[in-house]
Amino acid sequence: MTLDAFNQTSTDPTLTRRAAMGTLGALGLGAVASAAGQPADRPGTGSRRGQRPVPALLTHEELGFDPETGRYALPKLPYSYDALEPSIDAQTMEIHHSKHHQGYVNGLNRALDKLADIRSGTGDAGLIKHWSRELSFHGSGHVNHAIFWQTMAPAGKGGGGEPGGPIARMINRDFGGFDGFKTHFGAASKAVEASGWGWLVYEPTGGRLLVIQGEKQQNLMMTGVVPLLGIDVWEHAYYLKYQNRRAEYVDAFFNIVNWGKVNELLQRAMA
Repeated sequence: MTLDAFNQTSTDPTLTRRAAMGTLGALGLGAVASAAGQPADRPGTGSRRGQRPVPALLTHEELGFDPETGRYALPKLPYSYDALEPSIDAQTMEIHHSKHHQGYVNGLNRALDKLADIRSGTGDAGLIKHWSRELSFHGSGHVNHAIFWQTMAPAGKGGGGEPGGPIARMINRDFGGFDGFKTHFGAASKAVEASGWGWLVYEPTGGRLLVIQGEKQQNLMMTGVVPLLGIDVWEHAYYLKYQNRRAEYVDAFFNIVNWGKVNELLQRAMA
């Protein structure tokens, strides 16, 4: 869902800025259209003339979104920094969350402020391309990481093993079984050029699962898909423990995937 399409559903002009930020995920993943988690009965997210409401993929708390100020904050992790060891070490988790993710949040809020200045006439409209790119990069980085933290859990305590429920049935149908999915997802994630992500996504038109790659935060992403499970393969996500051994990091990631949360996101996407 694009920003224009979203704004066409809004009947309250006072929600324009919040509505735009609520669609932030569409800039990077083309699917977290109301990533700010606005309830379906609020203006800007509800149905109009029979349109189906866009499901909120993440809650306000999970995304660190304040609907009153329209600003984002670094969301808290659902576990401690050392909870994912040995798959991901505590030092990496702390730096990744408190430094890298915080940087994306800061960049996102700054881009939103600069674009607001341009709209009001106090900013330099000649920089619209720059700040639009900043919004796409930092906004996507924020949404990507918010999903990343939520779809991991300590091994044996919600993390690891094989999925069950709807996600398992769709994996079996679309990838020929869990082993086929692991092979596909793992190979795609290991082969991302330079920095980026590997993603399991739901494609709503075909009602199927796909594995795609993403460079940086948002390049190569497929418009319209809903992200369900992503692995960050930027070096900052694994280098302290694995150095240049990205493949080992990707293999270890399967030990901490929170399939219960992935199922939850799938159900929201299909609602």
